[in-house]
Amino acid sequence: MTIKCGVFKTTYRDDAAIWQTKVSRFWLALLLTALIAFPFVFQGSRYMLYVVNSVLIAVIATVGLNILTGFTGQISLGHGAFIGVGAYASGYFMIKLGMPFIACTVAAGCVTAIVGMIFGIPSLRLKGLYLAIATLAAQVILEFVFVRWRDVTGGSQGLMVPPAAIGGITFNSDFKFYFLALGFTILAVMLAKNIVRTKPGRAFMAIRDRYISAEIIGIPIFRYKLMSFGISSFFAGVAGSLWAHYIGIITPEHFNVMISIQYLSMIIIGGLGSIYGSILGAIFMTLLPEALRLISGLFSDQYPVLIHLFGAIREGIFGLVIILFLIFEPDGLAARWKTIQNYWKLWPFSY
Repeated sequence: MTIKCGVFKTTYRDDAAIWQTKVSRFWLALLLTALIAFPFVFQGSRYMLYVVNSVLIAVIATVGLNILTGFTGQISLGHGAFIGVGAYASGYFMIKLGMPFIACTVAAGCVTAIVGMIFGIPSLRLKGLYLAIATLAAQVILEFVFVRWRDVTGGSQGLMVPPAAIGGITFNSDFKFYFLALGFTILAVMLAKNIVRTKPGRAFMAIRDRYISAEIIGIPIFRYKLMSFGISSFFAGVAGSLWAHYIGIITPEHFNVMISIQYLSMIIIGGLGSIYGSILGAIFMTLLPEALRLISGLFSDQYPVLIHLFGAIREGIFGLVIILFLIFEPDGLAARWKTIQNYWKLWPFSY
């Protein structure tokens, strides 16, 4: 028996392909089939569909944040507020201007991108923790705007947003919205995957790894930093638009600083600088509180105090999980998945 060993690509196109083997294409087709079949299998469980819809929206926002923080090295603590900008902008465009859903979503993404680039201007002078504090200031400022600009946001009472509708189809149920969210998620992941393979994507990684060397070889640092802020914020705006039309009512509490920290923890746990890591991190951090809620419900009869302590327990476990990942798996779930893949590529050999 002959076993092939080595790299057999003969063209740049083959080398740059996203799915480079027939096996990877097979698993992709199987995954897409499972995703399409999922809502039909769990059609009777609104809770399950709600959780998965939340995961899909989180994936879009997490992919955007990873482009900024994971690929460009710009720490952001204002991502939750940028999601809020997209949510309020989309709701305003539909309610006040009567724009269709697709136009509202694209416009919300563009508005959020502009806002993100405005708050990304300090990145010219700041980096690291100093930039993180600047983006935290953006979070505080935007939260203030959400509460005070009542004509647009509805203030603390919130804003009622109509459900999404495309071509006469109204996505007013968890079952219908799943397909809308799945379509947007696939487009977002594919767009992000191709962005990081382009010239701007390579510039992002050069800035992240050696920004002085990148500037020496002619990369305009500030331009690409602002571009990264804009792209990341655009993804956040699209996610915010989907969230607004899915939930139906949005309030400033939906976009507080804890949401920003939660999204930052998603890319840390999933893996910085990895699109697949963004997906894994969003899934993990969205399902974690649901798992904790399920566990507390199972023991609520024997230990009723768990229900009252659930909020504190959840935040504590969030922090513990992040610490454990930083200690034992600093490269995130994506690196662990890559290790598993490499093991089976070499199996049954140990080298």
